[in-house]
Amino acid sequence: MKKLFTLIMLLTVSFAVNAQIETPQPSPFQKIEQKVGLTDVTLEYSRPSMRGREVFGNLVPFGQLWRTGANKNTIITFSGDVTVGGQALKAGSYAVFTTPNAASWDVIFYNDTNNWGAPKTLDESKVAAKVSAEVYTLPMDIETFTMSFDDLTNDSAVLGIMWEKAYVAVKFEVATDKVVTDAIAKTMNGPSADDYYAAARYYFESGKDINQAVTWMNTAVDMYKDAPKFWVLRQQSLINAKAGDKKGAIKAAKASLALAEKAGNADYIKMNKDSLKEWGGL
Repeated sequence: MKKLFTLIMLLTVSFAVNAQIETPQPSPFQKIEQKVGLTDVTLEYSRPSMRGREVFGNLVPFGQLWRTGANKNTIITFSGDVTVGGQALKAGSYAVFTTPNAASWDVIFYNDTNNWGAPKTLDESKVAAKVSAEVYTLPMDIETFTMSFDDLTNDSAVLGIMWEKAYVAVKFEVATDKVVTDAIAKTMNGPSADDYYAAARYYFESGKDINQAVTWMNTAVDMYKDAPKFWVLRQQSLINAKAGDKKGAIKAAKASLALAEKAGNADYIKMNKDSLKEWGGL
């Protein structure tokens, strides 16, 4: 019995030691991060190798949905909205599935990324975009499955897929021009109401020049005049009070109170009433 127990202990220790040995993965993981214009794009996938095997039409059958790599499905993430083949893709993460054929591939951007490999059946409601891409024949074998970001411009890039002698390119476009144009227009038009409000509040809360805070807050309130905000008027009342303008503080607090009551915001109703009592406005 003692010998049996010793043997079991030795086997257990041996298994524990073996379980801690790390060996190379046959299809190693790769993560690529690329800035395209102003959009951050991240690609995560696993990379199988040929190892003397015929790949397309054999290891990867033609006409069947493929995970586009190995292990967990390939995932691409966009920080902003993009367009693929004239189809809009919202910012977010997508699984990249493909259906390879000899002359062209279907490339599918799928909303559900929680798959291990390709799903048995595609849920069409989760297909965010689907494009057909031509297969280009390379003059040499690409031993290890490779994905890349090619042909970079400020407004677009190409998602490249290479293995064996096949290269497939999927162009996607980013909204760089719109983002930059909107930023230029905003800057050239000067600070917004939100900018004046934020600056005034910072000066007030940081104990900086209160007269400057009054000027900025008055500008913000004037810019909001077509759609006044009760929280902005609340800040105006506090800034006016600190600046010694009790009359202006009471006027702003009453306006804030009326809007807070209309919006049903109990917190601002109470804060305004408390301040009005303190300032003799009620």
